Amino acid sequence: MLPIKPLFIQESNLGLRLFLGLVLVGALLLADLRYSGLATVRSAIDTALTPIYLIADIPSAIGDWQDNTIRSRQRLLDDNDRLRRENLVLQGRSQQLASMQADNARLRTLLNSTALLRDDVLVSEIIGVSPDPVRHQLVLDKGAEAEVYPGQPLIDAQGLMGQVVEVGLTTSRVLLVTDPTHSVPVQVNRNGVRAVAEGVGSLDQLAVNHVTATTDILAGDLLVTSGLGGRFPIGYPVAVVSAVERNPGEAFARITATPTAALDRARHVLLVFSQLPDVEPVLESRAISSE
Repeated sequence: MLPIKPLFIQESNLGLRLFLGLVLVGALLLADLRYSGLATVRSAIDTALTPIYLIADIPSAIGDWQDNTIRSRQRLLDDNDRLRRENLVLQGRSQQLASMQADNARLRTLLNSTALLRDDVLVSEIIGVSPDPVRHQLVLDKGAEAEVYPGQPLIDAQGLMGQVVEVGLTTSRVLLVTDPTHSVPVQVNRNGVRAVAEGVGSLDQLAVNHVTATTDILAGDLLVTSGLGGRFPIGYPVAVVSAVERNPGEAFARITATPTAALDRARHVLLVFSQLPDVEPVLESRAISSE
């Protein structure tokens, strides 16, 4: 009969080996903290384990390859369609941004044009145009709520456009300088010669009537408001003389001018709150009192 070895001897050997292993690990940790000599050993171990890391990453790499390469045709079509829609949306937004930038530039130009006016102004937008080709009128988005008043001058970045003739609560109607019923006192900016510019029913032409043939006025002269009558403050550009015709035997010259304002293109305009004294309401009040 074979002798039976006691079990406690095997358990004691296992415990001793475990204890020795823990002591060895502790010694290695202390040595790694205090000395840099094990850095080379640790680097060599990492290099030796690199193939193991690569082998362990194979399933994930295969999954990524399948997801990127072996995807279905329908999924590719769906992705392509989605990208096209997103591209269209981005293009639309970029166009809107370009429009906003253009509006901003126009507004900056418009506001810069008031530097020489010394008047309070109100930015307004044109929301309507008279359908009657004979009547040159515009509808603005500002009215009595914004303290707009009849007779108020209207300008754009280049010059005088007209004056307010009707005021509602939230809108107002403007008569352009080219309307056949409109006239504005002007003077030649070069020499101060006074005249009256009248509308003839064409957006690109004004008539300067009743100017004697000997008057010093030439093509290219700038006509500005003279301030006479108290309706328009002095100094607003109105038109540039385009032609001066003097016929022998006629007392008056035939003078035409081109408006400086963009009457058919402007969208944002300025209503001017003039600092000049109000003349016509005083005359109207006197007429009422006389009655």
